[in-house]
Amino acid sequence: MLLTLPAIVSRLRAVGCVFAEDEARLLVEAAGSPAELAAMVDRRVDGLPLEQVLGWAEFHGLRILVDPGVFVPRQRTAFLVDQAAALARPGAVVVDLCCGSGAVGAVLATLVEGIDLHAADVDPAAVRCARRNLPGDRVYEGDLYAPLPERLRGRVDVLVVNAPYVPTEAIAMMPPEARDHEPLVALDGGGDGLAVQRRVAAEAPRWLGPGGCLLIETSAGQAVLTAAAVTGAGMVARVVASEELGATVVVGVMPV
Repeated sequence: MLLTLPAIVSRLRAVGCVFAEDEARLLVEAAGSPAELAAMVDRRVDGLPLEQVLGWAEFHGLRILVDPGVFVPRQRTAFLVDQAAALARPGAVVVDLCCGSGAVGAVLATLVEGIDLHAADVDPAAVRCARRNLPGDRVYEGDLYAPLPERLRGRVDVLVVNAPYVPTEAIAMMPPEARDHEPLVALDGGGDGLAVQRRVAAEAPRWLGPGGCLLIETSAGQAVLTAAAVTGAGMVARVVASEELGATVVVGVMPV
């Protein structure tokens, strides 16, 4: 049976999709056939994130490819990108750590001319996806800094990080789209949510050059502790926030 737009909207509303009309239009536009449309609507109704159903996410003006099982870039992370772009000079060495789909790095490459961009993630699915959005030979698989080329040590100008920062006990309270369809390794930040951030901050000085910057997305409630981790690693830290996006970033700068 041919699915009509009103029928799709009705099904999406029934499962709690707030923007059912917009989602329905996107699904209709993306489907190549009635059968494909029906399958896509079924996946969305079953709780798969819209971006994973469509195969892409709109992020900071770019269409980022997103595979099933890969962390979906959040709109608030556009603030992290803007802060990094303001600090990166043309030709800068930039590392997108915990890169997920590679969304942050992909946008930065369009905003700052000629950056020497590298990215890394521990999740094999994320790395495969990021290699579709970024030059494949510049995306590395492994735990935090471990897979980065040794030649980058002490030469990174901008280290931009969207590490997991949800406390373990709070995972169960996340929307089903996230907790059921995104990798736990991209969400779970440990007991207080900052376990990975502390590791990132502690090792950052080994990779940043003089005056190099570390930028970490965090939450408003965790910002003081994130900044303390950055300061404890020997950097000068400041907290910046966007009320409009509900976004908070800690910026750490290495002494010159």
